[in-house]
Amino acid sequence: MNNRRLFSFVLFGVVVFLVLWLIGSQFSREKPAVFAGGGNTGRNTAASSQSVLPWDYKVVEATVGDLINGDMVLLPDNLLLPNDRNYATGDKVWVLQYMSASMSTGADNKSSISLSSWQPIKSYESRDQADEALKSLKEQISTEVDLVGVYKTEYNGQFREFAVLTLPTGNQIKQPISEERYHKMKNEKKAKVVLEEVHNYENYDSAMAKFRGWAD
Repeated sequence: MNNRRLFSFVLFGVVVFLVLWLIGSQFSREKPAVFAGGGNTGRNTAASSQSVLPWDYKVVEATVGDLINGDMVLLPDNLLLPNDRNYATGDKVWVLQYMSASMSTGADNKSSISLSSWQPIKSYESRDQADEALKSLKEQISTEVDLVGVYKTEYNGQFREFAVLTLPTGNQIKQPISEERYHKMKNEKKAKVVLEEVHNYENYDSAMAKFRGWAD
């Protein structure tokens, strides 16, 4: 009788141990998922904003190489482009190429830019046709932008002056200036500048503004 009671007691203890072990295992598996979710939420909140904008265009001369299923290979860079004008291998063409910029702005309002490689977007039979298309995508304008401020640095007795501007796209740039311009601008809130506007060939209203000089 005592042996049976002892066996029952031991068996009951084993069952309790197994139940507690299973519960603990389940909690261990679920716990990382809970914390991972919270961590991801925090990282997303702290992430900087990012946008892709047109950066530049150029016109280059190319030679039609292989013809592949309605596309043509442009030499010497071996880039593919639709053969929408029925070119033959060996033909000389003028190609409009496009470069984009991925711009990130952090919480400190500092911008970081990475540039894409050049990609062909359209071919033309003459340089004049290609240049005309290029003019519609890049233009220079004179306008006013916000002047964040000017400041001066000194190193080994040498002074350098800078102006910080906010461009229409929201990014801030720093430009070296003369001492004369420093004194002229130090109490101003706006600055007259020349900008180059680079428009997106697929969406003309999307544009990148680049500083090209002072308008005064």
